[in-house]
Amino acid sequence: MKNARLWTFRVQAETQPGEVVGVTGNIPELGEWKVSENSKVVLLTKDSTTSNCDDIWTVTKLLPSNEDIYYRFFICIVVDNEKYIVKRREVSLRPRIIEKNAPSNTIDVGKIESFAKFGYFDQCYWVDKGWLTSQTLIQIKFHSHPLFFWKEKLKTRLTFIKLTPVDLTKKNNADSILAYESVDNNSLSLDTLDIGSGSSDAWPITEICVLNDSEGELSPQRQFGREIKSDDFIVFQIQVHNIENFAYLIDYYVPRSRASESEPPCHIGFSYILPSAMTSSEGRIIVPVTSTKHQPIGQISADYLVIKPIENYTCDMSTSYAKYWKHSLQGLDVGHRGLGTSFKQKSCAAGVRENTIASLKEAASHGADYVEFDVQLSKDMVPVIYHDFHVCISLKRKKVNIDDMLEIPLKELTLEQLQCLKVYHIQEGIINKQLFFDEHLEDHQPFPTLKHALNVLDPIVGFNIEIKWTMLLKDGTFELNNPFDLNTYVDSILKVVLENGGNRKIIFSCFHPDICTMVRHKQTKYPVMFLTQGVTSKYPMYHDPRCHTIEAAVYFAQSLGILGINVHTEDILRNPKQLSFAKDRGLIVFCWGDDNNDAETIKYLKELGLHAKLKETNLFVSEAKEHQKQLLEVADHIHSPSSNGDPSSPSSVSH
Repeated sequence: MKNARLWTFRVQAETQPGEVVGVTGNIPELGEWKVSENSKVVLLTKDSTTSNCDDIWTVTKLLPSNEDIYYRFFICIVVDNEKYIVKRREVSLRPRIIEKNAPSNTIDVGKIESFAKFGYFDQCYWVDKGWLTSQTLIQIKFHSHPLFFWKEKLKTRLTFIKLTPVDLTKKNNADSILAYESVDNNSLSLDTLDIGSGSSDAWPITEICVLNDSEGELSPQRQFGREIKSDDFIVFQIQVHNIENFAYLIDYYVPRSRASESEPPCHIGFSYILPSAMTSSEGRIIVPVTSTKHQPIGQISADYLVIKPIENYTCDMSTSYAKYWKHSLQGLDVGHRGLGTSFKQKSCAAGVRENTIASLKEAASHGADYVEFDVQLSKDMVPVIYHDFHVCISLKRKKVNIDDMLEIPLKELTLEQLQCLKVYHIQEGIINKQLFFDEHLEDHQPFPTLKHALNVLDPIVGFNIEIKWTMLLKDGTFELNNPFDLNTYVDSILKVVLENGGNRKIIFSCFHPDICTMVRHKQTKYPVMFLTQGVTSKYPMYHDPRCHTIEAAVYFAQSLGILGINVHTEDILRNPKQLSFAKDRGLIVFCWGDDNNDAETIKYLKELGLHAKLKETNLFVSEAKEHQKQLLEVADHIHSPSSNGDPSSPSSVSH
């Protein structure tokens, strides 16, 4: 290779059994930031020649010398010699660099003593989890009194559960299962039987976390599992290939009476979750608990979530803002639905139709740092910007009459129908009155596509994209039955953003915790905020416990490793100490709600240290007018005869 030099990569990295270190960068020789089956993946080997330091990994490559080379290290598991599961990766905004024309550092590999430290940049640690490359991620969640025993003596006993994936295609696994079910042994466990996946200990990956202060980080299971309590929220997370080939075995243990600490607990039974029980992206399962003597002794219920990689899109390691936030950024203004809601009471309504290009542009022109809007799919799966699940259509074109307004779910209309029919906001249908008459103007048209917004708004304006999805309420009803598969739904939105986002600052948010989980694992470029209404009398309670309080939201966000939470202002005003609870755990906190309509409340929220607040009204306009008034007063004073234009005058203001 002309204009080339040898370069030795050396890095100190702590790894677990089965893990290897890799490097990727901006040139073809380093995979062009991609870590996938179809890309060039450069792996390092452990250096056995270094005596003064453990965990040194190294590789030497021939690289071009006529350009700057940027690179990052990552730690992965290699499955079947071709599939790369990224577990940890460097995420500093500024990657490592080999400068143009820098001489080779590979004179004598044995004499090279310097090395990088994995994740460390300027004495700061910049490491985050990986994303889904080829594997499928399954979460099985136990909460809200999930375990029920029919035997009275078991109802009051401490019970521990352990979950293990079982590859049904492995012959030795089938034989082990038969042996497992036929042996009558109270201390029998998977630790004494070969019933795993048949591959290395590093794969498949099975981890557990509990949403509390001490167990929120995903970690390997203990030998005999974890105690299951009625008020815990326990998440088992498994990563596998070929999900249709895997079942999940749950073992149940109880401590022995008067047993010593070294004596293992008693194995009382097991359950199987078969792949046929998880045919959709999300759902709920109930399976029997079978004793070691093959008698039914109870049942256990769980919610499950299946997350697949984005179809026909390959994420990379070029840039990641998933956990990045400047600490100096506080009190940012976010335009809710653009310039504000336009279908509330007159005093709170914006003068421009909400969630239109015009509204988003107006908010940006009046000083919004970000604009927030809602995105959902039309019937033909095009991401459109709109808040409500329903719209009203006029059966008699252009004539509004109470008899010819039909309420219909937005998901039942294609993009063409939404943009061609005379469609009214649901509130216009309720009051039987048209509120806006400017739809002939392009920017004022409702239902702009997400792609159009990304392409026409000034890229300096940040987007806070709320993904709309129907929620299960506490009373067991749904806000709306959604026909889309959750993976397909989320992928349709993510691909538009990843392909058209450019360098725009973008944040994803959602009230549905499982969608936040999906967005977090499917891509690594953009941060995620969990929207929560917390304790409130204004809205019906959701069924999922993660939505009930700010405390629960904090534990969820912390466990998932997302940027932060977007809380209901009513809940913060009720107990401002909750803000410290979130910020002390490293989370970024936004706030939303009707209480943000008040200028004094906005001022108070800034004093509390909220990172950003969603403004519900056209306060942007009033604040801009007030600021303009102050500037005019300053100008008048500077040009008045008494001031002589002296900028050092005590009344002068510097901007």
